[in-house]
Amino acid sequence: MTVFVRIGGVAHHAAVDGSGPVCVLGAGLGLSWFDWDPVLPYLAPHRTVVRFDRPGHGLSAPAAAPPTAAGEADRIAALLDALGDALGPRGPVTVVGHSIAGFHAEAFARLHPDRTAALVLVDSSVEEHPRPSRTTAGSRALAAVLCAAGVPAALGPLVRRLTVRGDPTPPALIRRVYGTSRVLRGALLENARYGDVAAELLALRARHPLPPGLPVTVLAAPDGSARWERRQRALARRLGARYEAAEPSGHLVMRDRPDAVARAILRTGHVAE
Repeated sequence: MTVFVRIGGVAHHAAVDGSGPVCVLGAGLGLSWFDWDPVLPYLAPHRTVVRFDRPGHGLSAPAAAPPTAAGEADRIAALLDALGDALGPRGPVTVVGHSIAGFHAEAFARLHPDRTAALVLVDSSVEEHPRPSRTTAGSRALAAVLCAAGVPAALGPLVRRLTVRGDPTPPALIRRVYGTSRVLRGALLENARYGDVAAELLALRARHPLPPGLPVTVLAAPDGSARWERRQRALARRLGARYEAAEPSGHLVMRDRPDAVARAILRTGHVAE
């Protein structure tokens, strides 16, 4: 089921599939709901799977304001409320975040502990010493120049194909999403606020501990990088999480190892049906 719900005055695109306890999947910077497609066959028989596009991503409308960690956590909560009966009986959810969306998923678990059954971070962003920018003027100016030059329509789909090699997504859908100024602006805005969101999450860790006993999994894709593996393991220790390595896999673990992503979700948070 594909729906559009309005949150904070912005139209959000979401897809709901399967049945059972709810898991919410958040994709990384510049990615879309369909990047989780390979995981669906593994999850839908056991879970109600919610995939959604943040503002300026996928088919959602442009962002009304720069992102914050608390704002993205509240967005997930508002999305669940807006979907309402489509999700079946209310209850805590497994929240899953890939890359930058790992910040958002962790913030949700900290700010909405009563609504969180489990937390799964999929090759999540890690920033031990973030550098806030505190401004988006540069990204907005760059976006205006690129959009005026017609770059999204001319190069957006090509950049997507070069970034996601062997992408099975239909070309027409790629053009519909990545040929738009909306997605370029959304990605640049999130990138500009990356350090600010990371710094805010560090502050949330100090004020809002994770719920006692919350199942947390860090699923990493070291891909031969000892430094990245050390940072992911350090994140797992900091969160008291189970650490798993998805190998072989690149950063887009949900495409390279959908089975590993599904196992991490299914073994945590709820008793498997």
